[in-house]
Amino acid sequence: MATNDTFDRRSYDRRLFLWAAIGFALLAFAGFAQTYYLKPFIQTVPLRTITHFHGLTMSAWIILFATQVFLIRSKNVALHMRLGWAGVALAVVVIVVGLVTSIEAARNGVAPGGIDPLAFMIVPLGDMLVFAILFGAAIYYRKVPANHKRLLLVTAFNFLPPAVGRIPYAPLELGPLWFYGFPDLLMLIILGIDTWKNGRLNRAFAFAAVFLIVSHVFRIMFMSSVPWMNFATWLTT
Repeated sequence: MATNDTFDRRSYDRRLFLWAAIGFALLAFAGFAQTYYLKPFIQTVPLRTITHFHGLTMSAWIILFATQVFLIRSKNVALHMRLGWAGVALAVVVIVVGLVTSIEAARNGVAPGGIDPLAFMIVPLGDMLVFAILFGAAIYYRKVPANHKRLLLVTAFNFLPPAVGRIPYAPLELGPLWFYGFPDLLMLIILGIDTWKNGRLNRAFAFAAVFLIVSHVFRIMFMSSVPWMNFATWLTT
């Protein structure tokens, strides 16, 4: 009986992460199709070099995420582990490029309509900080597969708001309630399903989900605060 339970859980995990990889890629494409992926076919303002590099590194991360899911599904664990160390190097590049891109965007006055660029900078900088913490935790738990892969799943949710916020015809007038609320709600639904399927709460998954949601609330609350604006001004001068 225990063997069947173990088999069922592994089968469920493989399905979960397959759909997560597909969903991550589709939402990223939907959000950035007009401003990046299909940009050569659309007459828009040329991208800055650092912005283009940011797009390339994030695309590489999405591809790596999907590749690692495929390797586990095909039971090629050895290659998955070797590629994982390349993932560490790529994660460092993602963070560094993301930080530089965020600062340069604020310095050049780039932000969604009506939002102070210095105030908005807390959003992408927060993405990089949260990603660094979650990815570091995933590496720490690399020998505990159930925790490792769920922490990496939350890193995917961490990167969804920028894509969700750019999807054409989405209810953008809702602002953070949409681009933060939709990924957070989806993450909580998956957390609930995961708990039900496995018969217990994965605490690493739960803590990571709560941490990400709290970070979203924190950024909204403090993006226009005096301490943050002073720090953002110092960072961009």
